[in-house]
Parts: sequence; C-alpha cells; structure tokens
Amino acid sequence: MNRSPAARRLPMTMLGVLFLTVMIFPVYWMVNSSLQADLGAAATAFFPVHPTLDGYATAIADQGRNFLTSLTIALGTVALTLVLATPAAYGLARFRTRGGTAFLLALLVAQMIPAMVIANALYPMFNSLFLINNVFGLILANTAMGIPFAVLLIRAFMGAIPRALVEAALVDGAGHLRAFVSIVVPISRNALVTAALFTFLSAWSDFLFALTLTSTPEVKPITLGIYDYISANTQDWAAVMATAVLASVPAGLLLVLAQRYIAAGAVNGAVK
Repeated sequence: MNRSPAARRLPMTMLGVLFLTVMIFPVYWMVNSSLQADLGAAATAFFPVHPTLDGYATAIADQGRNFLTSLTIALGTVALTLVLATPAAYGLARFRTRGGTAFLLALLVAQMIPAMVIANALYPMFNSLFLINNVFGLILANTAMGIPFAVLLIRAFMGAIPRALVEAALVDGAGHLRAFVSIVVPISRNALVTAALFTFLSAWSDFLFALTLTSTPEVKPITLGIYDYISANTQDWAAVMATAVLASVPAGLLLVLAQRYIAAGAVNGAVK
C-alpha cells in the first residue's frame, strides 16, 4: 500500500521535533528559572506560575557594567578584524604572490592552536605593554583569534568575484584602492557580515582571554562575570539565570537579523 508523501515524512518530522525539543529545553529552563522567585535550583517549578522580574533587576544591577564591557570588546574586535582581514583577503584573492599558499596554510594552522596556548603566550607581551586589565588588550587578543577565520572566509568569497569587474574599474581610471572600496567591498557584503557575526560570537563568548588577561572588577566581561557570579550566588539562581538570559540576547538578535547574510556568505564562501 502506497503511503502519501505527508505520511512518509511524518517519522522524520517527529524525529526532528524530538531533537529540537532536546536542544531548546536548556534555553527554556534558563528563562523559566530566571522568572521565578528564588527557591533554589532543586525547587524550581516546571512553569513560572507567578513570574517575577526581580532576578533581572538584580542581574542588571550586578552585571550591567560587565555586559557593557563585553559589548565594547565584541564590537571593537569585529571592527578591527574586518579592517585588517578584508584587505588581506583581497590581496590573497586578487594577486598571485610567492608564498601565498604557505601563508594560507599558516592561517589554517593558526586556527588549530588552542586559545589557552595563545593566551599564555600573550600574557608576558601584554604585561610589558601595559595591556593587562585593559579593554583594548582584550580586543587585540580576540582579534588575533578572529583574523585567520575571517581572512579565509572573505578570501574564498572574493576569489569568486569576476576579475572583469575590477579590471573594468581599473580601465576607467580607478586605482586598486578605489576599485577595492567601490567594487569589491560592496559585492562582498554577505561574506563580511558572516565574518563579522562569527567574530562577534567568538569575542562575546570569550572566557579564556578574559580569565588570563584580566584580574580586576573594572575590566570584566560578562562571561567572567557569570563565572564569578555563580560561585558567589549559588543560592540566588533567579539572578544567575537572568544574567545568562541577558548574555544570550545580543547573540540571538544578531543571528536572527543576519540570517540571510550568513546563509549566502557561508555558501558563497565555501572552499572550492
């Protein structure tokens, strides 16, 4: 007996719903716990019958400064990474130079180095440059981690741009810089947005650099703030979960707003 297409898809649909439920449940529990009066982790009800925003008020009061610090670091990392990675990617895609292949291999190897190794290597140098406990120091550290991926992604996209477009601009009298700014960068918007988003997410969720390169409450990203918050407030789970929810908002908003750019940039920037 032949089944309808809908009937054949039903098992896979149910399986997909099951997997989605499992993945989303921790997010639900985080939001649920943040809306309940603090009764301890074990006494949290499955549904907030009497929701309260007291946890969010406490979280904003205690972690607001750390939230702004993380936002500054993440946005600064995105800006510096794109400024450095975009022309580097264009140069690698446009010009065939000796050592280009070796440089690309070095970028791939750089992505395999654990962040802890890089953080330990940066510490003595940053200490001598007075960049410990410094927002700009964390921006530089996260930029060092983000540039290899950004260069590889943007270069792959720019390598697919027809050379005739750039050559036409050069024939019309534009220099390489003008052609890069006026032709290549606008066409590469999807790749730039994709690289910017992944760079932001990496800098926003950074913990190792923050733990290694900071030791004062004046410069403390939200990830390190949550870590310290949990150890100091094991009985105030509403505030802890509210802090986690607030820390998830920027990443969630960016993923929603940049979804179509991510899909186009990831596909067009795939390694051929």
